[in-house]
Amino acid sequence: LPPRTFRSYLPRSHRTYSCVHCRAHLARHEELISKSFQGSHGRAYLFNSVVNVGCGPAEQRLLLTGLHSVADIFCQSCKTTLGWKYEQAFESSQKYKEGKFIIEMSHMVKENGWD
Repeated sequence: LPPRTFRSYLPRSHRTYSCVHCRAHLARHEELISKSFQGSHGRAYLFNSVVNVGCGPAEQRLLLTGLHSVADIFCQSCKTTLGWKYEQAFESSQKYKEGKFIIEMSHMVKENGWD
């Protein structure tokens, strides 16, 4: 099999999160906003920006914090669904989530200098 290539590589000097299934880089630790989110299948992290992910169509979902328009995100390399992107929040207290990304912990691994 040919080696997989990723669209974006994060600097090795930064603590990063990668896809647990194929090791594609997903986000730098500096992009982490919160560790106290709930995904569809367990705990999740909220990120300001991510790399190497694709986005599905937006749909309205009633989440724990109210009605949101979200789009599932998936790893560009292995196509695993990782979480979702908040497209629109309908409650004013939730507007800060718009344009941000949820990645479930079960799909991430920490890499580069977490000691």
